[in-house]
Amino acid sequence: MASSSSNLKRWLRPEVYPLFAAVGVAVGICGMQLVRNISTNPEVRVNKENRIAGVLENFEEGERYAEHGLRKYLRKRAPEIMPSINSFFSDPTS
Repeated sequence: MASSSSNLKRWLRPEVYPLFAAVGVAVGICGMQLVRNISTNPEVRVNKENRIAGVLENFEEGERYAEHGLRKYLRKRAPEIMPSINSFFSDPTS
């Protein structure tokens, strides 16, 4: 019983919280991508009836899967991570 308490004290320190948060975010992203692939990917067939169909030429469904909302949003944006800092250092008129 004492070793269990000492292990708990070792891992539940305030210094370890950012590690738990980073791992939690990574697991969340992986889980979200897994659910997205299982539920909406046109090449993944979970039901037996859909697997019998074989390879389908469903280009419209594949296009909908590939062109999701985040990709459409980012296509309109400039490829910069910090636009204000980039313009500060690169624009001589500012």
